[in-house]
Amino acid sequence: MILVVLGTHELPFVRLLDEVERIKSQGLIDDEVIVQSGHTKYESEHMTIKPFFTPDQMDILYQQADLIISHAGTGSVINGLKKGKKVIVAPRLKKYVEHNDDHQLELCQVFSEQGHILCWHDGDRLEKVLERAKTFKPVPYQSGNGQIVQILQDFISGL
Repeated sequence: MILVVLGTHELPFVRLLDEVERIKSQGLIDDEVIVQSGHTKYESEHMTIKPFFTPDQMDILYQQADLIISHAGTGSVINGLKKGKKVIVAPRLKKYVEHNDDHQLELCQVFSEQGHILCWHDGDRLEKVLERAKTFKPVPYQSGNGQIVQILQDFISGL
């Protein structure tokens, strides 16, 4: 199963769903596709689409997914990485009014350079990224939260 995650941002992200729909309808994806569409209105005969799931439902979907295709929202991406999933990240772009700015490009670039994810960029064909995903071995993600907490504790202790 492929899980497509658009998050909760109020602007639509139709461009990604159009691309998944295109390759699913052409038979280039055999897997079931489940979409968490958020505020993106979309209808499909090829994908199961629901605007929102409960946190428990999302956790189960992340666990069951063989592949995650996600907008470049930090929480959505890290959730997949923490579960050891292959994640293809599609940044929302300002020029298509998918977001207020292009900060999602930065997340995609950094996580890709570190070997955690694959990116689907504007102008790329998603089926080529899916082909790369078959042999992609993501570098395991390790949170830096522990280091941040230690720095804060050291700082507070020094006051």
